[in-house]
Amino acid sequence: MEIKPCPDMNYCGVPLPDDVAAMKHAGFFDDCRAAIANYLSGNLPDCLRKRLELELKRLDFLPLSEYPYTDAEALALLRETFREFKDEELPQLVNSRAADWLYIKGVRHFHRRFIANILTTRDDYVARQLHPTAEDAADAARRGRIKENIAVMKAKGERAARITVKQTFSLKPEAVENAPLTVHLPIPKPCAHQSDVRILELSHPDIAILAPESAPMRTVCFPHAKAGDTFSATYSYVNRLAYVEPDPAKVTNAPLPDDALKCLGEQAPNILFTPFMRLLSDEIQGGETNPLKIARNAYDFVTTKVKYSYMREYAAMDTICDYAAKNLKGDCGVQAILFITLCRLAGVPARWQSGFAADPAQVGCHDWAQFYVNSYGWLYADPSYGGSAYRAGDMERWNYYFGNLDIFRTVFNSDLHREFDPPKAHFRADPTDNQRGEAEYPHRGILPFEYQHTEEMLFFEEL
Repeated sequence: MEIKPCPDMNYCGVPLPDDVAAMKHAGFFDDCRAAIANYLSGNLPDCLRKRLELELKRLDFLPLSEYPYTDAEALALLRETFREFKDEELPQLVNSRAADWLYIKGVRHFHRRFIANILTTRDDYVARQLHPTAEDAADAARRGRIKENIAVMKAKGERAARITVKQTFSLKPEAVENAPLTVHLPIPKPCAHQSDVRILELSHPDIAILAPESAPMRTVCFPHAKAGDTFSATYSYVNRLAYVEPDPAKVTNAPLPDDALKCLGEQAPNILFTPFMRLLSDEIQGGETNPLKIARNAYDFVTTKVKYSYMREYAAMDTICDYAAKNLKGDCGVQAILFITLCRLAGVPARWQSGFAADPAQVGCHDWAQFYVNSYGWLYADPSYGGSAYRAGDMERWNYYFGNLDIFRTVFNSDLHREFDPPKAHFRADPTDNQRGEAEYPHRGILPFEYQHTEEMLFFEEL
C-alpha cells in the first residue's frame, strides 16, 4: 500500500476571515462556530470552504477542560504549591512564557499543566515547592539516569539495551457509545538505532492488523471492536547507539544520498519557509556554509532562545515553526519542528523522529530530530533535552544532545503528517504523528480528551 501524506491539516495556510479569527482569539468559540456556519451557507472559494470546515473540527481541540484556571484560580493553586508565593509573581511568569494560556469568552485561562510546566523549567520554583510528589521523584531519577548515560556512552563509545514496554488505551466512560470502535496503537519500527522489534502480546490478536515495518507511522489496528474494551500492545526492541563527537573539519562536500535529499523541502502545514522563517534563518546563519555548523547554529538558537512549555493540542495550532519562533516557547515537538525548519531552510537535510522517552522510572511521549551531514550520515538533535541542560548550566549535556541520543527511546514515527496503514477515516486526535493512540467510531473520531492511556517499561536489559 502506498503511504500518502495525511490530508487533515493541508488548508491551515488559508487565512480565516477576520471576524472568525477575532472570535476565536477572544475565546468566543460558540460564536465562532455560528459565524463559520454562516460563511459555509454561502458561495465560497473551495479553498476557503475547506479551511472553514477544518476550523470547525479544530475548535473541538480547545475545550475549557484543557484551560480550566482563571487568574484567581491560578493564584490559589500557586499559593498552595510554592512557599511564600506573591500575587505579582503570576504576571512575571506569564511574561517570561512559563505558563501557557488563552482567552475563553474574553477571560484568560491557564493550561491545566501550568504548574507542572513551572516545575519543569524553573529550578528556583522547585526549591520553593511545598509538597513534592512521586512524579517529581521520578523526574529526578530520570535526570540522574540521563547524566549516567552520557558518562557510559563517552567511556565505552556505545551502549545497547533490550527494552520491553506495555502500552494501553481505553475510552473514558462518558465517551463509550453503542457502536463499534476502531483503535490505532503505535508500535515500534526498525531504524538505525532500533532493531529486533518483537510484538509480544496484543489485547485483541484475532482482529489485529500490523502495519509493515517500513510504515512512517507504524501502528497496530484493532478494527470494529467493543468500545468499552481496554486495548494494549506489549513489545520489545533493541536500542544500540554509538557516541559521536561531530567535527566540522571532517565534513565533506560529497553528493547527498536520496533519503537526505527528500528532507530538504517544506512540509505543510508545520514546516514552511515563510518570509519570517527566511529572515530568521539568514540572521541565525550569517552566511555560514559548513552543514555541521549550520545545524549547530539552529540547535543553539532553539536551545537558548526557545523556552520549554507544555502546549495545547497540535491539531489546534497553526504553522508550528512560526509559532515557536515568534513566541519563543514550545514543547519537545514544537522545538524539534523549528530546528528541522531552520536546518532545511539553510540547506541541511533534517527530519522528524518521535515515540517515547522510555526510562525505567518514567515512560512518556517525546519528539526529537535528525539531521544529515556528509562523513557522519544521520545524526540526532534533541532540542528540548538540550534546552533543559542549557538552563541548568550543564554544558556537557547541552553539547551531548547535538549529535547524540540517550539509550532510553522508543521510535514509532519517522515522519510528520503521514497516513496510517490501514488509514484512519476521521480527523485525527493528533494529525502530526501517533504516540498515545487514536480511535474512531464509524460516524466520528475520538478527541484526545475522551480517552486515557498508560505506558510502562516492563524490562530494561543492558546488552
